[in-house]
Order: sequence, then structure tokens, then C-alpha cells
Amino acid sequence: MTQFSDLGLAEPILRALNDEGYETPTPIQREVIPAMIEGRDIVGIAQTGTGKTASFVLPILNRLIEENRPTHPKTCRALILSPTRELSAQILENVRGYSRHMRVSSTLVVGGVKPGPQIRALSKGVDVLVATPGRLLDLMQSGAVKLSETKILILDEADQMLDLGFFPAIRKIVSFLPNKRQTALLSATMPKPIRALAQEMLDDPKEVSVAPASRPIERIEQSVVLLPKESKKDLLLELMSDRAVERAIVFSRTKHGADKINRHLVDYGLKSAAIHGNKSQAQRIKALDGFKTGAVKILVATDIAARGIDVDNVSHVVNHDLPNLPESYVHRIGRTARAGKSGVAVSMCEPGEYEYLRDIERLTGLDIDRVFVGDEAKFLAEAKNATPAASQKKQQRPARKKPFTAGRARPQGQGNGGSRGGGQGGGQGGGQGGGSKRPRRRNNRSGARSPA
Repeated sequence: MTQFSDLGLAEPILRALNDEGYETPTPIQREVIPAMIEGRDIVGIAQTGTGKTASFVLPILNRLIEENRPTHPKTCRALILSPTRELSAQILENVRGYSRHMRVSSTLVVGGVKPGPQIRALSKGVDVLVATPGRLLDLMQSGAVKLSETKILILDEADQMLDLGFFPAIRKIVSFLPNKRQTALLSATMPKPIRALAQEMLDDPKEVSVAPASRPIERIEQSVVLLPKESKKDLLLELMSDRAVERAIVFSRTKHGADKINRHLVDYGLKSAAIHGNKSQAQRIKALDGFKTGAVKILVATDIAARGIDVDNVSHVVNHDLPNLPESYVHRIGRTARAGKSGVAVSMCEPGEYEYLRDIERLTGLDIDRVFVGDEAKFLAEAKNATPAASQKKQQRPARKKPFTAGRARPQGQGNGGSRGGGQGGGQGGGQGGGSKRPRRRNNRSGARSPA
């Protein structure tokens, strides 16, 4: 079995890995690290939780040791671009952890905070700069940072940067980089615009794919509950009150929706916090720290804010709202089943989201286990004529339903990949409220599951 010591990494890096208890590289690390040490450009297709951050951080540090030269003012030797503040902060944490036995300078350049400290950190030059495109471009235009001496460029979570509209900013940033450089692009999915960007910016790259593109991690027990929109709140309380839920992320399609979901959970007495783009950086850090320490059991998040949530013990992911981009489903459920563990992903689907469910199943090649709350024929009829949920205009708030009661019956059944022991209900649909019918499980349309 390949060990980190077999990959050509310098001794200080191996010591840091040993400090963390890491001996065996993940599949993407086995492929990417030696290729980057050789100087190759990289296209990496990897889901979250596969160890891709270390796959590019370790070769960067190895090159810094080999070159052993000082940085000049306002410059950086390696630039890592990521879509969000949280992910950037997590990457910087990895850089500093793996370089603990080295003399490496690194800093973070992201929005949401005052630029003064970032400008001061850059004034003497840094070895590794981790940044979001928007703030970096601002500091470049003000003359606070120059990229003329940057020899390594990493584009992490490229598909998310595409979704956020960062490609024009990335192209502008890259235009200031030396033509002779090493570039790595990593993404969970590889749609045509990202493939085109790779062809444009990379030179004869080695492509590494550690899992079929867009296929969710097989250790995740997936299910979807098809239900009226007004039944979502009670079902969410049912799921989050289950003792099997150790730590959960609940996804909302909008920032306003995330706040409403969080208030609903807090009012019920559950330890919950919300994280999204309208929160201040201090609020986001507080919510994330509470989630990591266990002070907060449930984190309600939007897709953008969830990038950078690097917590190994997330037992459940709940899609309160299905994403209108099927690739986002892959990113969302990848927040569980990390570090070799299993996980549960439960999605709620109202009639206006049914097309999103079909898009997800087409993209992933999966036939997700279904549970209906109420009449299946009625749901499908409504879904056929429904306006897509993301396009619906704001409607009048429905009347408040009766609070969920713990004594209400809960359906039992299996999600993806079979039954979970100990009566875990995270993979089951349930929690119908306001006199709705008991959910009825429908058998998989394709029979026995065989994840691709």
C-alpha cells in the first residue's frame, strides 16, 4: 500500500503528516501529489471529503522547500482561489497545519472584513495566498498585490465559482500571472464551461478522476420525501428530533428561507444556527465554530455558504429545498459520510420541485428511494402543472400549523443502501402534520439499488 513517504514529499511535510496521524494517502492524493511534484498541470474531478485540499497543498509546500527563495514585497509564490470565505479559511488552516515545521508565510484575502489587515499582511510578500476572486481583484486594482512572481495557481471548487459568476474575474486575475506557471483546477463536476476553462488556462494537464463525475458518495443513504409544501416544517422537526441525528446540515435555496427555517428549529427548542451571505463574517465564524464544537447541533445553510464546512461528523444532510442546479445536490450530500463514515441524506420535494428531482436523478444516474406524504396521484398531478419553486412569486404566508408532537407515529423503512441499525430514522420520511395522511413508501422503480 502506498504511503505518503513514497510520494516524494520533503521531510518537514512528512513530519507534519505524522503529527496529524496521516500515513496513507487517499486516491486523489496518490495521483495528484507526484504529478504536481513533477511540474504537471492538473485537472482533478473529486467530490468533497476525498482529501483534495491536501492533494494540492502538499506539493505547493514541497516546491517552496525545493526553491527556498525569499518573497518580494506585495507578491505571492502560490495563489489558491476558492469560491467562499469559509472554504478559503479552511484551506489556509490546512496550509498552516502542514507547514508547521517550515518557515512559510501565508495569508487570507476575502471579502466581508476590512481590507487593511490584508493589505498589511501582503506588504512584505507571502509564500501562499488563499483568496476569493472578488476581494483579490480589488486589492490588485489598488496595487496592494502583484502576481508577476506567482508560479503556482490553484482553482478549487471550479464548478461553484462558475455558478457564482466568478469566471470573468478569474480570467482577469489570470491575465496578470506569468505564462510559465503550474496550474491545477479541481471540481466536483466537469460541465462544458469548466472543461473549456481548463483547455484555455492549463498546459497538457493530467486528468485525475477519483469517482465518476457527479456521482454521490456511495456510503450515503439517500431518500426523498414527496409532500405538500406546508408539510415540510413538521417533517423537519421530526427528522431533527431523532436521536440518531448527531450533527446535521439543513439546506435552504434562499437566505431568507434559511433564517425562517432556523427560527422554526430554535423556537422548537433545538440548537440551531444559520449561515448565509447576509450574515457578517463574525456571525458566520461563530455559527461554524459552534457547529464544529457541538454547541450547535444543526446548521441551516445556503449552497454558497456551505462551502468550507469541513466537519467530519455530520451524520445527516437534509435538503429542505431541492436545489435548482442538480450539481448542487452532489455538493450538498457530500457534507456527510466523510472520513470513511456513512451518512444519511433526506430530501424534501414539493410539487414545484419535482422537475429538480428528475434533473438530479438524470445527472447522478440514481433512482432515489421515495416516500409519499398523502396521495401519490394527487402529488404527481400537481407537479405536472406546478411552476418551478425557484420561480414562484412570494405568496401569502400560510396559517400556522399545530406544533409537532413526539408521540406522532413515524414510518419505518429503508433508504439507499439498506436499513440503518438502531432504529435510525434519518433516512425515513415522516412527521406529517395537520392531519395529513401517514406517508406511504413506494418501492424503487428499478428494484434493488446498485449505486453506479
